[in-house]
Amino acid sequence: MADVQPLRGFRYVQEKVGDLVQTVTPPFDVITPEAQARYYQNNPYNIIRLELGQTYPTDSGLNNVYTRAARTLAEWRLDEVLQQEAQACYYLYQQRFTYGGQNYTRTSLLARVRLEPWDAQVILPHEYTRNKDKEDRLQLLRACSTNFSPIMCMYDDPQGRIRRLLATYTEHPEVQFIDENGEEHLLQPISDPEHMRLLQDFFAPRQLYIADGHHRYTTALNYRDELYQQRGGLHPQDGANFMLMALINVDDPGMLVLPTHRVLFDLTAEQLHKLTEEQLTRYFSVQKVAAASDEALLAELARAGSQQPALIIKTAEQALLLTINEQGQQLMKESGHSEAWNSLDVAMVQHVILETLLHITAEDVAAGKHIRYMHDTQHALQALSNKDAQAIILLNGIPFRQVRDVALADDRMPQKSTYLYPKLITGLVINPLW
Repeated sequence: MADVQPLRGFRYVQEKVGDLVQTVTPPFDVITPEAQARYYQNNPYNIIRLELGQTYPTDSGLNNVYTRAARTLAEWRLDEVLQQEAQACYYLYQQRFTYGGQNYTRTSLLARVRLEPWDAQVILPHEYTRNKDKEDRLQLLRACSTNFSPIMCMYDDPQGRIRRLLATYTEHPEVQFIDENGEEHLLQPISDPEHMRLLQDFFAPRQLYIADGHHRYTTALNYRDELYQQRGGLHPQDGANFMLMALINVDDPGMLVLPTHRVLFDLTAEQLHKLTEEQLTRYFSVQKVAAASDEALLAELARAGSQQPALIIKTAEQALLLTINEQGQQLMKESGHSEAWNSLDVAMVQHVILETLLHITAEDVAAGKHIRYMHDTQHALQALSNKDAQAIILLNGIPFRQVRDVALADDRMPQKSTYLYPKLITGLVINPLW
């Protein structure tokens, strides 16, 4: 079902730009204003000028962040700062990194993938998108007609066929550098005709699951449809029918989905009472945790989570380890969601604790009331000890297989469920949409 094709990507010419690590950035949506300014200073050819340019008070309809990106892209192509591959190819892309004292390698295949409408069930989402991000990315596409960064998609490969094929390209990468976060990036084009045929044939009957980049995918669909209307049709191989993706095996050992903890504040006395052991036992089996350290607390959460969905509610007074009981399971069945959704610990937090016990509504969350989200466990614990929070809800990471199952059920994950680590780099391979 998925049409996964090679592409004639544009890449930086190292002789022109110098150290490649000074030309790349993380994805646009995690770049702070301070980081944006730093990337501008790093190198005059940093991809930030295309992906997330600076705005100025004097900007106008003819001179703005999007028109400047288009002009800069044209100049870099003309000056051969960016050079297009002589022939279409796939790319092996690996990220080597350390997390929690353990070394990981995540392996991706960079390719251009044909856009499919959501209802075709070829490319499946697992979360909703934000209109603000979609509008910004659409204007950039209109101006530049280029993907400057890939989105992350997953695929099933239970026999490990693609893993074995890609392993033959890992020895001598054409590009290799360590970024500012200490993460290593390796890139190797794949142009062998037989291997390219095997790759395209492998994906042809498969579904893909978007792991990161839902808003950019939706934007790409909108851009394609705009051009279709303007031109009265598009050739099937027109670049606007495709977008750049990094395809990763669901079972890749380097695929980390980190937890996003819930930090609760401005709760009423009545709401706080709902988080006591007496109240929680209505829906959960509750166990007091007397951990000697934060590390021991997290180890206990991980141990419990390896058996069944589990979470910890910690206040200044105590820490409670929760697992759903029979009455809680019945409440989850009444959520209106799929069985895959109901089995998530983060869904239990949303439906049982936030909605049922605390009466925190979706409107409250959208308005920034009562709840903040933190990826860093130590920051969440610090918020509690600093009295910036009244309670925190600690969660385990979600295996991507569970995320996939929610997508297969045509459902969506609760807000702030997945944090994929690390992010893909921007600027290694650029995909033209012409």
